[in-house]
Amino acid sequence: MAGARDDLLTAALAVFDKDGFEGATVAAIRERAGASNGSFFHFFNSKRELAGTLFLELLRRYHIAMLDVIDPPPGAEEGIARLIHTHLTWVADNRREANFLFEISRSEWAKDVRDARSAQNSTLMEGIELWRAPLVASGELIPMSGAMFASQIIGPAQFFCRAWLSGRDATDLLGQADVLIACAIRALTTGKAR
Repeated sequence: MAGARDDLLTAALAVFDKDGFEGATVAAIRERAGASNGSFFHFFNSKRELAGTLFLELLRRYHIAMLDVIDPPPGAEEGIARLIHTHLTWVADNRREANFLFEISRSEWAKDVRDARSAQNSTLMEGIELWRAPLVASGELIPMSGAMFASQIIGPAQFFCRAWLSGRDATDLLGQADVLIACAIRALTTGKAR
């Protein structure tokens, strides 16, 4: 992303955060970005397309952060700890971005970016599998599907993050990392270390 397009995406995130998707207008986004109507429509055909583009860009950034912590590949317990801690840290450090990802993923029009989202999620899962497969083969991690493994790593943290983002739970997000990590280690490892 560069220049005016970047400015529009940044402005859109702020406007969506403040007004929600339904309440946000192209005019408010353009005004916040300091962009003309022509500039907006040069990059995006609609508010919906801009939101989809923003969703995919934020998802890509999150995935990069997750994959970075397992390269080079750590052991089973360290990898689990890094993935959960990175997830929590990303949400805490990128509250607006995380909230947007959570809210938009539940929107009826999220199907507009379903294929691109699936491709990005597949890339993340492939990266995790490159780290995980040798640990399953060595007996450190319990054999299970990639989807089941991911649900055990991210699911509990995701549930907690949603409550934190919505304000239903004001507990320190990062203060819960050790408990979430300990639970995941117990659920996913065999107790055999290399």
